[in-house]
Amino acid sequence: MRLSDLPAVDELVRGVDDTLAVAAARELLECAREEIRAGEDPGDLYARLHEALVAARRPALRRVLNATGVIVHTNLGRAPLADAAISRIVAAAGFSNLEYDLSSGSRGSRQDHAAPLLRRLTGAEAAIVVNNNAAAILLALAALAEDCEVVVSRGELIEIGDGFRIPDVLARSGARLVEVGTTNRTRAADYERAIGPETALLLRVHQSNFRVVGFTEHPRLAELAAVAQRHGLPLLDDLGSGALVDVEGEPTPAAALAAGADLVCFSGDKLLGGPQAGIVAGRADLVERLRRHPLHRALRSDKLTLAALEGTLALYLDRPQEVPVLRMLREPVEDVRARAERLAQAAGGVVEETVARVGGGALPLAELPSFACAVEEELAAALRAHEPPVIGVVRDGRTLLDCRTLSDAEADEVAAAVAAVRCRR
Repeated sequence: MRLSDLPAVDELVRGVDDTLAVAAARELLECAREEIRAGEDPGDLYARLHEALVAARRPALRRVLNATGVIVHTNLGRAPLADAAISRIVAAAGFSNLEYDLSSGSRGSRQDHAAPLLRRLTGAEAAIVVNNNAAAILLALAALAEDCEVVVSRGELIEIGDGFRIPDVLARSGARLVEVGTTNRTRAADYERAIGPETALLLRVHQSNFRVVGFTEHPRLAELAAVAQRHGLPLLDDLGSGALVDVEGEPTPAAALAAGADLVCFSGDKLLGGPQAGIVAGRADLVERLRRHPLHRALRSDKLTLAALEGTLALYLDRPQEVPVLRMLREPVEDVRARAERLAQAAGGVVEETVARVGGGALPLAELPSFACAVEEELAAALRAHEPPVIGVVRDGRTLLDCRTLSDAEADEVAAAVAAVRCRR
């Protein structure tokens, strides 16, 4: 094709009823000119315009099928929500009683919706919800230790995803960090010696995304609580992922509060299995100081987050097995293998034994036995381009579709996707 053969914009969009058509046609023709100058054939411009308009209307944030074997996958939205949580989101999406007391007909608080469930599940006197766990720590230190000292172990000053470092986050609160101990060994006496007239808080940070092994030592939470009590200081225990039930020995908010922590903070979208949120629970007087701090308004959660969190927490009362993260963590490996075998039979693949991970910075050393359906390596890109996209793992010349992170219904969708992309090859 020559440059003179290219259609005009109005000719290319003739009969196309789309407000984006003219702009898309101009971009397409400019691209076609570059291709012709480079000696390439731009192909069917009318078909390409149709594809461009379909792509322009496609949502940027889309559902994907997670066949990676990473349960709390940060890049794939972390915890998938339970049906009960999704129903709560839909119900609250219009007008809601977010800050309205239906019994009195007066203004209410958005913190009143999840707090009763959090108190029941953790044993806390009070609780508050913000938009993530980093915000929870930031708010707690700003409200309780601004312009004062916070004592923390050097071995707990971790870096979390995308280069965000806990010391940097905490410094923005206005608190001054006092580091004690060493990377691998910190004792209760180190905290005791560091406490001075400017100390406002003791902080313990869970090593969510790494472990130090070998010659190590750190005080039990009860020991640290005793130090705090002797000096009349609050103890904040940052639990990171925040499991509400026992998961591979991960600390729970209830256990931390029972051991003497005055406040605990944890994530909503990791091991808890809910939406992105940061939760602070513990002593009522301390939680009230957080609620009244000016930062609270900047960090508070919206109605959809609170609806999803309430729906997730309600499941923990009597149906925790319906929380998808817990289901995937606890599912017997025999069931995972059976799903992989069904997928392999339907998709023309082979079953391969593999290892799944928790992800999301939680339980970094944990390995979950799993099984995957292995198909051709070259299908990986086509599966990502499918609707819905299928995200697997390319390893040793094959694409692995791990079945621990797929439900039975999703495995059927993956089988259909494999068949569809093979037909288009």
